[in-house]
Amino acid sequence: MTLARTTLFTTLRLLTLALACATSVAYADDYGDVSQLVRAGKLDEAMVKADSYLVGKPADPQMRFLKGVIQRNLGKQAEAIATFTKLTEDYPELPEPYNNLAVLYAGQSQFDKARAALEMAIRTNPSYATAHENLGDIYARLASQAYNKALQLDGANAAVPPKLALIRELFSPNNKGQHPATTALAAAPAVPVAKPSTPAPAAPTAVPAVVAPATTLRAAPAKPVASDSAAQESRQVEEAVQAWAKAWSTKDITAYLGAYGKEFDPAGQQSRKAWEEERRKRIVGKTSISVKLEKLSVTVNGAKAIAKFRQDYRAGALAVSSRKTLELVKTGNRWLIVKESTGN
Repeated sequence: MTLARTTLFTTLRLLTLALACATSVAYADDYGDVSQLVRAGKLDEAMVKADSYLVGKPADPQMRFLKGVIQRNLGKQAEAIATFTKLTEDYPELPEPYNNLAVLYAGQSQFDKARAALEMAIRTNPSYATAHENLGDIYARLASQAYNKALQLDGANAAVPPKLALIRELFSPNNKGQHPATTALAAAPAVPVAKPSTPAPAAPTAVPAVVAPATTLRAAPAKPVASDSAAQESRQVEEAVQAWAKAWSTKDITAYLGAYGKEFDPAGQQSRKAWEEERRKRIVGKTSISVKLEKLSVTVNGAKAIAKFRQDYRAGALAVSSRKTLELVKTGNRWLIVKESTGN
């Protein structure tokens, strides 16, 4: 009484294309050519072109990602797993290889490995919706196994069959809610994080200087004072965010971790201590890091603030551009990060 492996495999969403890497136009053409061959089902040609590209740029994460997709489509599951596993080792900041690795493990009924890979994807990017959805499917699969085991041990338990039937219905091929992952393989080579269709927020409006009238000694009206206070808070939030980015760029791990408030709760089930150790390893171990913020906008509401911006991150050969949102609270005279998310 188990669900068909193929049913689950087509339910999970395999990302096919493309990592959020900054690329030149020439490189984008190479990626586009390989992607087009994949969509046309010309997998052998796609592999030849990908391998040829990687001869000159063996570390290129995006082409290696595409090669993993080609290997999976050719039925070379072990080779695809090896490719995505190496990508997670070389570029642990990227969630997409973890997701595809999880789908491959699920196809082999290695659900615990799939769950672990998806949890890593979410830990890397807490706002990664596809990984959250796939993780839900894996949990359902694990629940199915547990219900079947319960029936084997106690076949008279009338409470179990309805639960099992519910999961079967969820993954039924006739369920309109299933995800057409097989057709998703032909998705366009869009850069998922960049999302150009999402209107970028307007650049923060310059704060006008408050100029007191030279000829009056009367107290300033209440409204301008309030505006000046709000503008000051907004500037302090901007300074806190820029200081956080600078600490990251200069690998000043003490200042970087100090930018987070005690209320900050890492994604998933990771403890604060484990998260700090992971961040320390990822930041201090890099040869160089560059974090630049663009189109920073800040909204302040009392002791809470939201900062939205585009983050351009570079570390060695890796370049990632993404939208990021930070939520901050004022603690004493400091604005500290209590939540961060990517892609919105």
